[in-house]
Amino acid sequence: MATAFKLPDPGEGIYEAEIVEVCVSKGDQVREGDIVLHIETDKAAVEVPSPMTGTIEDIRVQTGDIVQVGEVLITFTDATRAEPETTQQPEAAPERPPSSDQAESDEAVEHDEQQRVAAQQDERVATQTDDNATARPVPASPATRRLARELGVRLHDVNGSGPGGRVIAEDVRAAAGEAETEPDKTVVSQADTPSAATGAESEEQAPGPPSERPLVVEQPPLPDFSRWGPVEAIPLRSVRRATATQMALAWSQIPHVMHQDVADITELERFRRRHTTEIEALGGKLSLTVLVLQAAVAALKQFPRFNASLDPERGQIILKHYYHVGVAVDTERGLLVPVVRDVDRKSMAELAIELKELAAQTRQGKLEREALQGGTFTITNPGSIGGTAATPIINYPEVAILGLARTRLEPVVQGDLDRFSIKPRLRLPLHLAFDHRVNDGADAARFVRTMIDLLGDPESLMLRA
Repeated sequence: MATAFKLPDPGEGIYEAEIVEVCVSKGDQVREGDIVLHIETDKAAVEVPSPMTGTIEDIRVQTGDIVQVGEVLITFTDATRAEPETTQQPEAAPERPPSSDQAESDEAVEHDEQQRVAAQQDERVATQTDDNATARPVPASPATRRLARELGVRLHDVNGSGPGGRVIAEDVRAAAGEAETEPDKTVVSQADTPSAATGAESEEQAPGPPSERPLVVEQPPLPDFSRWGPVEAIPLRSVRRATATQMALAWSQIPHVMHQDVADITELERFRRRHTTEIEALGGKLSLTVLVLQAAVAALKQFPRFNASLDPERGQIILKHYYHVGVAVDTERGLLVPVVRDVDRKSMAELAIELKELAAQTRQGKLEREALQGGTFTITNPGSIGGTAATPIINYPEVAILGLARTRLEPVVQGDLDRFSIKPRLRLPLHLAFDHRVNDGADAARFVRTMIDLLGDPESLMLRA
């Protein structure tokens, strides 16, 4: 009998993965726990062990495929299943047993999958019909849940078309469209309406002249670029795909405002150079980012609304009394943001060691998913590559992000109009993007001014950190 192994649901809002490597072939004998696939989600690269012992009958995926939770990856013959808790399979209704003439073919597996999904959807709808009953959570990503709230759609009333009955954005939009077009059962009869007697449209129904109609702009389809020259289509996958989704979410939901200023870090750089060897002997790296981390947390304590999240549904600003700062790391897979936890409780040396280790693990793809979550504020430093300014996008659901540009040794005028001197100073551009619903421009200016004062005086920074 053919037994299907499907992509498990790892939770955390992840619903798809890229196949990086297939480690087995048709006909291979596999034992429970043997690695059969390497996959990559938007969080990390993962080895996938076999949940059963048996013979590989068919492999449904190949390197480069994007698969969704619940999709069949491999089928086995003569399989002995592992215990349910070790497979981490999504909870589902019992599968309908295939008939004997189906059991020996791939069609049987597909039929089973269709029956399982249908049964799962039926069970979910039945559970959700009674508002007073205790319904199971509806499977949906955070972005889909947010869309449902915005459109006023109750997820329990939506039939999911995604893998395993998962509700996807298209399902929510379809439900919202049906709600908008459904006739209002409380309106008066047609005989009581002016249009029923006259045959004319009511004033409310009339579309009005084009100049008075609401402006709705939809994204048009892309042209055929190959008409003008050679093109190459590169799949949007893995970290790049997740980044695109997260950035679109952040830009559409958060009204971004930017505040920029420049810090004089001449003395801070001298301090850093004096202690570099000492920190390296402990296994760390005393980078500028480490010192900015400490200054940022000191400023966050003074201005707590930058260490917050906004809950527009409840009309609340959620202040966080912990300081977990995300630090953007450039990797071959794309930009990832590991989180340094409890920055306020760690010494400069501890931060230098931890940040070095985090960056190495991130670039090697060895970081646990938990290490990318729970940030309260983010720092991104592309300055080592170049650039005089930046406009970073806030990492939703945070309310601020600090970008650093390249430090430059510049001539600076000191004094006043009558008595002045020109001296070389090392200067660091700071760029704070913030959510204008939570903070105002004056708040951002004071926040950055506090950071400038701290970065300009290493002794003060060490006392405040």
